[in-house]
Amino acid sequence: MTPQSDEDEVWRQIVASFNESAGDDPADRPWPDRENVPDGEEPAPKPTPKELDEVDEPRDETDGEPAEDDDHDHYVPPPPPPLPKADLVTRVAWTALFGGPAYLLLAAMLKLPMDPWIVFTAVASFIGGFVALVVRMGDGPPNDSGWDDGAVI
Repeated sequence: MTPQSDEDEVWRQIVASFNESAGDDPADRPWPDRENVPDGEEPAPKPTPKELDEVDEPRDETDGEPAEDDDHDHYVPPPPPPLPKADLVTRVAWTALFGGPAYLLLAAMLKLPMDPWIVFTAVASFIGGFVALVVRMGDGPPNDSGWDDGAVI
């Protein structure tokens, strides 16, 4: 028998048994009595883990405010480090990147006259600022890494 005829026989069996029942139908099983709830009565809600903890611990009911120790299990992240100081070239590049399109947008909204040299300057400042920022990104390897820096973490 060839492998192709084995596959054909398997497919014939699958097609022939397509409309047959799967056998163990969950709808045929009886409903467990412990799941029955009397009419009009709702089951008591299960206590949450916090409610269970409150039952085990003695409570200080002298004041309605929570104790000061409640924050001990919450993560408080450390303050973020300060942003690095940008040098003059980076600040000029960011200003050019946003300043050129912002000027064109404001000039169009306020219907200011836009001479061709103004439009050229705004577009050139946008492109120049973008190129300057991309060139200064520094995603390359460090200069002192050598020819094989291995796994850098």
